[in-house]
Amino acid sequence: MAKKDLKYFMRERKEEIVTVPGPETLKDDEGNVIELEIKVLDQATITKINDNYRKRSIATDKKGQPYIANGEVVFKTERDTARATRHIIVEALQYPNLKDKELMEYYDCHDITEMPLLVFPKSDEYSHILRSVFAALGIGEYEEQATENDIEDAKN
Repeated sequence: MAKKDLKYFMRERKEEIVTVPGPETLKDDEGNVIELEIKVLDQATITKINDNYRKRSIATDKKGQPYIANGEVVFKTERDTARATRHIIVEALQYPNLKDKELMEYYDCHDITEMPLLVFPKSDEYSHILRSVFAALGIGEYEEQATENDIEDAKN
């Protein structure tokens, strides 16, 4: 039996930036589609962002009494998937940098999770950004769910 070597799992940690075309509606002075730069986030970062938009609390009835099941208090979990998705977009996008102070001031925005909706206000632009970022991050099945939620948010 061959010796199992762990060196294959000791990979160098390096930042990876990928370049993808932006939406057709964003062109430079020469009429070329602007290129987006996307940082490939590691799974730990994505999980941490998602966890920050999850709230766990005791489930209660209309009178405020906690639900009990099998002698244990029942908890409910609320997720703000749309905001978590937008936060992931902000963290991943390097160009444009949606956390840039000047850009945020231009849009009079103080919450980075609102920036994708302000910078890419049209549904097709936002969908393009979402698909591009999530493809670069390797998030596939989540993309469809997030797209529906975020397109609805973008419309409102």
